[in-house]
Amino acid sequence: MSAPVLVLNTTAKRETGREAQLGNIGAAKTLADVIRTCLGPKSMLKMVLDAMGGVALTNDGNAILREIDVEHPAAKSMIELSRAQDESVGDGTTSVVILCGEMMQLAEPLLTRDVHPTVIISAYTRALRDAIAALEKFAVKLDISNREEMMKVIRACLGTKFVSQYGDLMVGIALDAVNIVRGKNPDATAAEIDLKKYARVDKLPGGDVSESHVFHGVVLNKDVTHAKMRRRIENPRIVLLDCNLEYKKTESQTNVECNTEADFEKLLKAEEREIEQMCAEILRVKPDVVCTEKGLSDLAQHYLMKGGVTALRRLRKTDNNRLARISGATIVHRPEELQESDVGTLCDLFEVKKIADDYWTFISSKPEADTRACTIVLRGANKDVMNEVERNLWDAMNVARNIVLDPRLVPGGGASEMAVSYELNRLSKSIEGVRQTPYRNVALAMEVIPRTLVQNCGADVVRLITELRAKHAQDPAKNWSWGVDGIRGCMADMYDTGVWEPLVVKSQTFKSAIEAACMLLRVDDILSGASKRSNEQQPTAKAMEDSELSEPGMGMGGMPGMGMPMMG
Repeated sequence: MSAPVLVLNTTAKRETGREAQLGNIGAAKTLADVIRTCLGPKSMLKMVLDAMGGVALTNDGNAILREIDVEHPAAKSMIELSRAQDESVGDGTTSVVILCGEMMQLAEPLLTRDVHPTVIISAYTRALRDAIAALEKFAVKLDISNREEMMKVIRACLGTKFVSQYGDLMVGIALDAVNIVRGKNPDATAAEIDLKKYARVDKLPGGDVSESHVFHGVVLNKDVTHAKMRRRIENPRIVLLDCNLEYKKTESQTNVECNTEADFEKLLKAEEREIEQMCAEILRVKPDVVCTEKGLSDLAQHYLMKGGVTALRRLRKTDNNRLARISGATIVHRPEELQESDVGTLCDLFEVKKIADDYWTFISSKPEADTRACTIVLRGANKDVMNEVERNLWDAMNVARNIVLDPRLVPGGGASEMAVSYELNRLSKSIEGVRQTPYRNVALAMEVIPRTLVQNCGADVVRLITELRAKHAQDPAKNWSWGVDGIRGCMADMYDTGVWEPLVVKSQTFKSAIEAACMLLRVDDILSGASKRSNEQQPTAKAMEDSELSEPGMGMGGMPGMGMPMMG
């Protein structure tokens, strides 16, 4: 009998077949249960301790999951799913994980009855197509020029967040920021409404959240480089640079030999002349403010101050880009290439203020200028409050951007899920064979969203969900907008409560959840490399030294091949 051939390392961990599939389902269910209580207006907060020892208080699904350290590969995939949802549409990060976990849970009894995963996946994929078609059938178009209607939709998004108590203020901030970045172009694309690049959030400690506002310009945590430079300039002429305003340093190490003191003096004079020439080129275009991404030497500060110029140094690249957008300036790499057309003249005020212990520079653009960049100034009592407000504000801004790009809405409060569930149940009657059960399971999984909303507000789950099913079955064409009022814990028409969600968010939630479930169900083998066994310890320095000394032919202080130590 031949010896068995070992292909894998004997310490490698491996799960195959049913064990791997059930393990993935268990991981997905566990992760969904972690954030299940974070859905809806009566959601609970999670206190998360991050790797650096900081504490985050939030009910944002993505913010919670990204701080959790998980080991199972399926759980890591679910966390990635939440992050992808946040990056693509900015909302629905909790719903997508809960829905994916429910899809996986409903596939478990089918797998135990030996239904092949490929059959389940094909049924899930067909159900996804029908669900998206049903959503588009129920969608209602919104007039984005109507500010009141837009604010109502964004307010519904913030209703489940910490900042719901500051509803109108935060809704107004989110809508104003998106409108400023979009500018006067009604056909702006997603690339043009780039909130991460052109709508920066700056957190100024102190004050109250109600003092937060949108600043039509750029806010920098900087002070002027010289004490005698002006701190307030009206209608400033701004020059932006991304080069050093100091003597040039060589790329590699260079040695210079000076034979006499006069040679050293010549070197110093050459450096000074170089900086003086740079400053003369800048002063040639008569600027009021000079901002550079690199360093600014003391001598350059002196020349610029003498020329009546205020200077800021070491700006971030992103801040310099936004400053170029609001001022109309062009970022220049060499001072000698400066032209009059490179000078920014679209700003109406440059001002440096001291807030708490920090200096902040405010550069505002003229009201009539279509500058398409802004800064959101957040105030708050402490860092935790401001961080949570910032997370909620990003959700609101993403919802506003999604509506501007695609103004179709579907009812919230679990109404669209119940309507899609009824539609899939109706369509499942036309499916024959074993695929009918997993298709119906998708319809059943859709009910997890309204069921979770009811659970989180403390109402009777079975009674309310049964009533809601009956309501949708009674007259599907008329009652498709009925869902759960997550505050009062009863059925409600979403037309009356005004809870609506962007179609793009809801459809992306369905796509991400079902596609992720299909991907995890397709896995039938999990291989993981073995970590070092805990009982294997690295040899200590003393042990290595002892082993060297115990080698044959090595004595104390001896030479190789000498048994006796060397004598002086």
